Amino acid sequence: MKRSDILTIVGVVLFLSPFFVFDSVYEFYNDWNRSNPMSMAFLKFAILATFGEVLGLRIKTGKYSTPGFGLLPRAVIWGFLGMWIAAAMGVFRSGIPAFMDKFTVFNGMAAAMAGEFTAMKLLGAFFISVMMNTSFAPVFMTLHKITDTHITNNGGKIACLLKPIPIRKTITSLNWDVQWNFVFKKTIPFFWIPAHTITFILPTHLQVLFAALLGVALGVILSIAALKSK
Repeated sequence: MKRSDILTIVGVVLFLSPFFVFDSVYEFYNDWNRSNPMSMAFLKFAILATFGEVLGLRIKTGKYSTPGFGLLPRAVIWGFLGMWIAAAMGVFRSGIPAFMDKFTVFNGMAAAMAGEFTAMKLLGAFFISVMMNTSFAPVFMTLHKITDTHITNNGGKIACLLKPIPIRKTITSLNWDVQWNFVFKKTIPFFWIPAHTITFILPTHLQVLFAALLGVALGVILSIAALKSK
């Protein structure tokens, strides 16, 4: 273990410890989360998902930072993507159980999603996850890859956030073999659908936070995908 790894672990512990040590900090977080869910989604993803990409960089290169990585623009992009994800989660969380309620065999699913853990709630969470990951997720993953490529092509400079993305040029340059055969075909059914099933079983106020924590896993997955594309 390198010195940088130890410092990273210490930094994570110091960052998280106030939420466990001081009740006032945790209460402030909960209050802000309830009253400003979208701004909190921005912060959660800007911090946690970007940290996941930093871990992915560590796996790929052995370093937590390299020239052109673009930590700040990545955090900003993840913040806005996080708001998009939070909105999508709200739509699917409300819409899928309401739709399934129309079928006799699934009647009561919407009510079950608001209650304690039951088989119906598990089934509802699974349906929500399947629908979100087979419709929203591929579009999201592709857009994220496009923004990631844009940041890299601009040397990780913050100014890249003000430049238009050459969508046609960027999207045709993506490694679609890896995007389809690994990111879509493997991570969606074997990781994201099970992970988001767990997410939608959790209390509503914890779901976006858990999804942001999954962003750490996403960083590792993206690093593996990058290694496969070489």
